[in-house]
Amino acid sequence: MEFRPTRVHGAQLIESQVFRDERGTFQRSFCQSTFAGGGIPMTVRQTSISTNAATGTLRGLHYQRLTHPEAKLVCCVAGAVYDVIVDLRQGSPTYRDWYGVELSAGSGHALYIPPGVAHGFLTLEGNSVVYYVMDADHQPSAGTGVRWDDPAFGIVWPARPAVIAPRDAGYPDFDP
Repeated sequence: MEFRPTRVHGAQLIESQVFRDERGTFQRSFCQSTFAGGGIPMTVRQTSISTNAATGTLRGLHYQRLTHPEAKLVCCVAGAVYDVIVDLRQGSPTYRDWYGVELSAGSGHALYIPPGVAHGFLTLEGNSVVYYVMDADHQPSAGTGVRWDDPAFGIVWPARPAVIAPRDAGYPDFDP
């Protein structure tokens, strides 16, 4: 595994080796000791799966308030998504900076998202599936988000969303 820092402090793009043969592919997606050696001391507490039928589905940008911090590791196991993170940690050297990357099935790439960093994605293909690994139990009362097109961040998305939940579309302008 290769650990590549992103422009959001503490977030890393993880590139795993993908082994291919006539049966398909195999790759290691998580190893606690390897991740710790790469600067990510993560203990797995929860995993989740997001299925997305339509191209242009936008989910996010979500995060947990720091009263219940949650780090995430995300990868795309079917289809392709444009994955975006935004640093919302006051005092961070990259506060309000964002980073986007395409994650796709079979690429071997995953994104580590530290606590206090918002996360969302836009599907680039129909039937895209995103797999999440978290280091904390989800606390719904601590969940919140910021709007995908908030001018405070200036995120450049590859397309406008075709499908978005009213909650995600209706977050107010960011108020630091």
